[in-house]
Amino acid sequence: MSLLSLHALRAFYGPAQALFDVSLDLAEGEAMALMGRNGMGKTTTVKAICRMLPASGGLHFAGHDLTRLPSHRAARLGIGLVPEGRRCFAGLTVRENLIAAARPGPWDMGRVTALFPRLAERASQRAATLSGGEQQMLAIGRALMTNPRLLILDEATEGLAPLIRQEIWAAIARLKAESGMALLVIDKSPAELAQVCDRATILERGATVWSGSMADLTPDLSARWIGV
Repeated sequence: MSLLSLHALRAFYGPAQALFDVSLDLAEGEAMALMGRNGMGKTTTVKAICRMLPASGGLHFAGHDLTRLPSHRAARLGIGLVPEGRRCFAGLTVRENLIAAARPGPWDMGRVTALFPRLAERASQRAATLSGGEQQMLAIGRALMTNPRLLILDEATEGLAPLIRQEIWAAIARLKAESGMALLVIDKSPAELAQVCDRATILERGATVWSGSMADLTPDLSARWIGV
């Protein structure tokens, strides 16, 4: 049974339709890449899943119809989001950012700082003083502190230096191997996504145009649906 299921999902920004037919199924413990060129509906799909945008069609998580729930109730079902642009609480310290999101479960301060030791070193610093890479680690740690069943990472390595990108990808790989949670990863790098994701779904103009295993995502398909 799918943990997350989208079927013919539609979403609007006011009168403008942004999603026309997004369909995907994500199983418990599975990692999926959500791919597509800029502006094709990836972040809008994330907003619909997290109930930050009205949507219609099939949208279910853990047996619940998400279209009937506000965002805070969807989050409490076990949906954790690492948003595009990080969006840490700038005036709070690293520790306060993490504690603010904490819910009971195996992910606590000790486990998060074991995944990202820099956060332990910066625990008393305000988030605004962190580097971009450290803020991204904090955003991931904050989402993990909610102890989600599904972790959504929206462009978690965008704009980061190569060494920091490698650290983030290594952490995602550890989550895939060790945590048992499902992952939905939005990124532009097929090579790096192939290292952590089981399957991919590709969006074009607000609709699903391809879905399959990462092994079946050939260079020709990548060029057709993802390339510039």
